[in-house]
Amino acid sequence: MKKIALTSLLAVFAAAGANAANVIDGNPLYMPKAGHFYSETALSSHSETIESWAVSEEFGYGISDKLAVSVKTDIFEMESFDAYGWGSLALNATFRAFDKGAWKVDAYAGYGINPSFGGERTGALILSDDVDTYWFEQDNTAYAWTLGVRGGYTTGDWTVAGHVAFNYMGTESFNWGDEGWHTWAFGVDGQYVIDSNWSLVAGLEYTAITDDGMGEDLGRWTGEFGVNYNIDATKYVGAYINAAMNHHEGDAHDSWGFEDGFGFGVKFGIDF
Repeated sequence: MKKIALTSLLAVFAAAGANAANVIDGNPLYMPKAGHFYSETALSSHSETIESWAVSEEFGYGISDKLAVSVKTDIFEMESFDAYGWGSLALNATFRAFDKGAWKVDAYAGYGINPSFGGERTGALILSDDVDTYWFEQDNTAYAWTLGVRGGYTTGDWTVAGHVAFNYMGTESFNWGDEGWHTWAFGVDGQYVIDSNWSLVAGLEYTAITDDGMGEDLGRWTGEFGVNYNIDATKYVGAYINAAMNHHEGDAHDSWGFEDGFGFGVKFGIDF
């Protein structure tokens, strides 16, 4: 349960409040205008000891120019459908707390569950070298809350933004205390606009597990680099490569089921 929470739920919450130009183009500070919807659909892969594919969808709405809400979910398959299922389902809200010139600051919060449905065999996904051990024959759903802040500097040519988020996860929605565990995520994202159609994007994030008993200095680095093409001001497509590397001591890596490796993905975004 803890393994899938860290590999999927955190990915969902990392997108909360993301993206500040009103043109949707992969900008890490994007916010929809009041009354506008947006959708970002992605197909991604990961490869090391486990081959996996996932399709994710984030759908959001601008309540005002300063407040947006979104829902994000994903489905996945592993090892040629030896394991598959409906993964995370998360609700997020983003508030633009500061907007002065090129400087933007957002506060965001979210709530999510994982897995939503276990697929072939109900239960939680375990990232293991042995596909037969991917599943528990019981309910291992994780429930997560997140609070974060994101801010940066954006111009017509480039954007640099950083974020920090606190994530609390447990076996129930409100079992705060000894029954849960928590992580911190720190990251930086950037975009360079080449011209009206093309832009480059990149990001780096470190997720730290701070609970006692979970292994000393346990954490995970993830990075991404991509190229986006804007079809027009309301639609874009992108192609990405990504990488993951674990930071751990002793048996912490095995106990949490993290996997190093590389992957790639494509994305389509639209504002309407």
